[in-house]
Amino acid sequence: MTEVPDPLLTELHELALEAARRAGALLRDGRPDDLAVARTKTSPIDVVTEMDIAAEKLITGFLAEHRPQDGLLGEEGAATPGTSGVRWVIDPLDGTVNYLYGLPTWGVSIAAERNGETVVGVVEAPMRGETCHAVLGRGAYAGDRRLAARPSPALDQALLGTGFAYVQTRRDHQADVARRVIPLVRDIRRGGSAALDLCDVAAGRLDAYYERGLNPWDLAAGALIAREAGALTGGRPGEPESGELTVAASPGLFAPLQELLEGLGAWHD
Repeated sequence: MTEVPDPLLTELHELALEAARRAGALLRDGRPDDLAVARTKTSPIDVVTEMDIAAEKLITGFLAEHRPQDGLLGEEGAATPGTSGVRWVIDPLDGTVNYLYGLPTWGVSIAAERNGETVVGVVEAPMRGETCHAVLGRGAYAGDRRLAARPSPALDQALLGTGFAYVQTRRDHQADVARRVIPLVRDIRRGGSAALDLCDVAAGRLDAYYERGLNPWDLAAGALIAREAGALTGGRPGEPESGELTVAASPGLFAPLQELLEGLGAWHD
């Protein structure tokens, strides 16, 4: 018997796609030539622009109009509990520093949780002309194209993505971990957007990705997309992905990479 799609998930998916499309268009077409830093967060290099704020306002306003009882958690301050059991987890501009400098690797990340479980994820990458999206149990797609993680290589043949925090002590440790990982793998890439890195694992453009210090809005949508594309995600061995550590990899690579990172203390500051 064919399973009947859950209409709530279909609704959440359609809303996430539309909200991300609108925000992506705003960011792509509305970027001022004199774009400047509006404020900083954890350190002087952890920046927010006026466009981050405008994009989050657009997304939260759109979602509140269509589903006013839902909760919201956004990087730039949106935080309402809601009463419906659904919560939206929003990064209006993942890759802000790239965006500030005019680099193309940035995106809009929107996830929907139902009773604490991520059920919808959308990552809009306007400069790539790509929308990666997934619904729990329905697979992951870039537009209409089904995504699939790469077949698992040996660790020494794996191309990894990673990122670095903005707090200097954590950056120093992350740089030391990367220095020790590089001789053991094919190479490492640092794109500057966790959401897009996770989508690159889903699309087979990276074999794996790891990072410490991510927030829920950085990883919620991308991790679901990676899982629905056949990758595994987690944190330290036996734990889910979190701010302590996030790992995403094709299945045969996941445990070896996780064990390597555990041995190197990648979850330490």
